[in-house]
This record gives sequence, C-alpha cells and structure tokens, in this order.
Amino acid sequence: MEIHPIARIHSDFPGKFGIPRQSGLVPELRSRIIFEPEYRNRDAVRGLEDFSHLWLIWEFSETIRGEWSPTVRPPKLGGNKRMGVFATRSPFRPNSLALSCVELQDIIFSKEDGPILEITGADLMDRTPIYDIKPYLPYADCKPLATGGFTDSVEAHLLHVILPDNADQVLPAEKLLSLEKVLAQDPRPSYQNDPERIYAFEFADVTVRFFVQDDILTVVSMS
Repeated sequence: MEIHPIARIHSDFPGKFGIPRQSGLVPELRSRIIFEPEYRNRDAVRGLEDFSHLWLIWEFSETIRGEWSPTVRPPKLGGNKRMGVFATRSPFRPNSLALSCVELQDIIFSKEDGPILEITGADLMDRTPIYDIKPYLPYADCKPLATGGFTDSVEAHLLHVILPDNADQVLPAEKLLSLEKVLAQDPRPSYQNDPERIYAFEFADVTVRFFVQDDILTVVSMS
C-alpha cells in the first residue's frame, strides 16, 4: 500500500534538535499546516472549525532507517534502559509513523494555498509530511483513568531558564515565551550531562546557544 503526504507543517524548527519530545508540552508553539496542491479544497475541511483539537498522523522523515530494532532507549528513562519499541513513541520504528494531538486555533482560506490550519502545541519539524488529519473526539479519545506505563514513574522535571538581556530584541514576546518553555523541557540528549558543553539549535531563524549546570539552563547567545 502506498500513502502520500496530504500536507506539510510549517514550524519554527528547521532541525530536529530542540523540538519538544511530545505534542502539547509547549502549548504556546504556533505552526501552520499547508495542504499539498491536490488537497487544497475548502470542502475537505468543512466542519473542522467546530473541533478544538486534531490528531495528526505524520512521518519521522529525518529518522528513516533501512532496519529496525525491537528495543529502544526512551529519553524518559535517561537513555540507559531499553524498552520494546511498541511500548514507546520512539522515532525509530518499522514504519516511521507518528501521532500528535494539537490544538486548532483557526482556519485561514488563502487564494493561493487553499485552507491553512493554524495550530498550537505541535512537536514537528518544519516541512514534515503529514499523512492524515482527524478530529479529536473527547467522548471517545479522552480516557481519564488511563495509565502511562513506565512514564508514570518518571517525575516531570523542568529547568530554570536564564535568557540574555537582549532576548526581547531578538524575538517577539510570543516566540520568546515559546522558546523559554522549549528550553525548560531540556532539549539535550538524555545521555549527555556535560556542564561545560555548549549546545545550539535553530528556532524561528535564530541560533540559540546554551549550557546547563545544576538544573539551570543559561542561554549564552541568540543571533
């Protein structure tokens, strides 16, 4: 069976590094979904405006491998313990497919690009192919008594973020807040904890450089 992208996302992350590890962790992140030319039909999104959230089915397009492993090392466990691939959301999967829940903010109808979906809370790299979009149904999808497996035993931990004095001159307030929330999630690989190492990633056309020491993330430059 062949499947083809119906759309691509446009986000502030040109690369993988820095992207939140799950959707919804940084609800301030704004993105746009632009349909491929053959799907730019406003009838295809009729009624979608009445839903608050969407499911995106997309591809880990930057992690496709010829072979797959039955076990992976989840970042939630520090990258030191192996779990079955189907017990994780690792990008290294047999079919490289992903699932994300995002919030729909608006639908804009463009003469050139057709319907454009304005969303928040996505965990996708810029230009990532999307294979399907489905509405989130609270009566069926919300499971208040659900258990989270090994993730339930790992406490959520946020870093304290220190931004440079000129940060508000480099990014507008909305994007700066999103960046701060992204950094607080600790974008470093789980197996790296070198307090002298400078990390860098691209966000909203800005190169962000930082280091982490004693649960404090300090941004050394934004340019």
